[in-house]
Amino acid sequence: MRTATVAAALVGALAALTACSGGGGGDKTASSATPSATAASASSSGSSSGSGAVTGASGKLQGSWITTNGGKIVALVITGKKAGLFVTGRKAWCQGAAGQESGMQMIHLTCPDGNKDRVTGMVDSVDAKSMTVSWSGTTGKETYTKAEGGKLPSALPTKVKK
Repeated sequence: MRTATVAAALVGALAALTACSGGGGGDKTASSATPSATAASASSSGSSSGSGAVTGASGKLQGSWITTNGGKIVALVITGKKAGLFVTGRKAWCQGAAGQESGMQMIHLTCPDGNKDRVTGMVDSVDAKSMTVSWSGTTGKETYTKAEGGKLPSALPTKVKK
């Protein structure tokens, strides 16, 4: 039951963090004590905020998504074009953009601690209850369950093997 409580807190915290957009203008330093939920496409090499290749995320991507991987809870929150990801046991959370790119649903994240496990994700499938993402980093493919109304799903998925 403790895992469910921790995951519920993560979903609430990430939802609050991604709802508060900081007015950062593409600053790539991690020295700020207050995280900013400014979406910046990882594929964009410049610091022009909001001008990345990703366009608005589809309604199906919107929301709080939860999975487990290696005994850790992974929470992914997508609001508009913004995406935020938190993994239990890591001090930093990742942020970036989600949406349409070259006809595909993509997620681009940057982590202030330099972690590259989930940098670019291609959404393989998404429906009202689950989403499968193939990450370009070492994580590979993960299936997430949607957390509705701030409540955890009844069962958390685990990492899907390649």
